[in-house]
Amino acid sequence: MKGVLILGAGNAQIDAIEYLIAKDGYEVHVCSWSAEDKGAKLADKFVQINITDADKIQEYVHKNNIDYIYSIGSDLAMPTVAKISARLGLPCFVSPELPMICNNKHLLRDALGEGFEGNIRHITARNLPDLKGWNHYPCVIKPVDSQGQRGVYEVRSANELEKYFDVSMSFSRSKKVIVEEYVDGQEFSVNSFFCHGEMKFSLVSDRIVFDEYPGGIIKEHHVPSLIDQDVKTKILDLVKRSAERLNIREGPAYYQIKLLKNAPKIIEITPRLDGCHMWKLIRHYCNDDLLASTFEYLLEGTEPIFKSDFSDKNLLLEFLCEKPQTIFSKSKYNVDGALELVWYYQDGDEVVSLNGHMEKCGYVVREIAK
Repeated sequence: MKGVLILGAGNAQIDAIEYLIAKDGYEVHVCSWSAEDKGAKLADKFVQINITDADKIQEYVHKNNIDYIYSIGSDLAMPTVAKISARLGLPCFVSPELPMICNNKHLLRDALGEGFEGNIRHITARNLPDLKGWNHYPCVIKPVDSQGQRGVYEVRSANELEKYFDVSMSFSRSKKVIVEEYVDGQEFSVNSFFCHGEMKFSLVSDRIVFDEYPGGIIKEHHVPSLIDQDVKTKILDLVKRSAERLNIREGPAYYQIKLLKNAPKIIEITPRLDGCHMWKLIRHYCNDDLLASTFEYLLEGTEPIFKSDFSDKNLLLEFLCEKPQTIFSKSKYNVDGALELVWYYQDGDEVVSLNGHMEKCGYVVREIAK
């Protein structure tokens, strides 16, 4: 029996843990900084270790004869995954450098390059004087190394930039923020999969956020995207060019892209499956299972063959959200016609504050009218 270690035990990682538990021939280990995460109770073995502590995790891998280490839905996990896999010669889709670049927004911008079509104007800062001379408004300030839209604010003046600087900085582990030009256009996700440098799968979807809250907090994903084919072609061209620039050659990669005057601009790239369970939405839409493809390629070396049997249905993945500190009740939500339904909370639970505005309490996948 081979050992697989999943970094993280939260809602985003449960899909991976459940998939591996159901798969013959694998013992599933999970580590997380919190023993209270739901995935901790599902694993064959759980250990409480911070997923960014590469040395302690490497020690655990040695002691427990782990054959594979991986994660989904976590930017914090991927640098550790790649670093330990490289040290120990374990199978891995990416180099140790790639997750570090994608996990730090200023490194990503710098790696793409100032003249790269699809990059956006930006500046990084450790203090307010570092932003002297920045005069591109509106703009967005965000921590360079946070995730889940924490510490992200839209800013329309120098006074607002000063107002939000410290609170955005408070979410950065490296105590650095990035200020980017604001891209005020439609937003998209692209789920992609690479084998030997070739993009074998790609799907553009419409990404809908809460307009009333800062930071692009996700509300819904729609497939197929309703954008016209010309723009869709530009989006996929940008995905291919950026993958070549960053040397993304194997496994899944997830993109967030927005339009600026009909030109696609990269917001984020991460070399992993997304944290929104979109593989379920995609499976219902075109019969391709990105989660299974990822693990079959990683664990068994089986190169996926994608059907891309796109249906004529309009499908929606909707997060069932509530404000923090609210007492949760399933009765508030319409889940009629659910193809998939998952609750993160049970009736009577208090909703924990993560982004501080609107928290995910579960999700539903269903068909919607054209």
